[in-house]
Amino acid sequence: MIHSLAGGVLADGEIYTFAKVRAGEEAGWYLVPELVFVKEGDRVLVPEGHLTREGVVEKLERCTRQTAPVPMSRVKEIAGLAQNG
Repeated sequence: MIHSLAGGVLADGEIYTFAKVRAGEEAGWYLVPELVFVKEGDRVLVPEGHLTREGVVEKLERCTRQTAPVPMSRVKEIAGLAQNG
């Protein structure tokens, strides 16, 4: 267990992979599931409401819970790789 200098306990030290995905005009950050391997330029499926949308991975970042680009409680996961063709 790791403690902060302010006396609180820091969350787990686990490292998460986040992908910035551009789907149309908008880009957003998505959590990359452990069993999905993506790289910049890959076409992926991301959730949008009750549907999934195809987008392109623009950037990858490895972060802790504290340094994540979006709050972990609100992050959505990549649904998978898009099929070619």
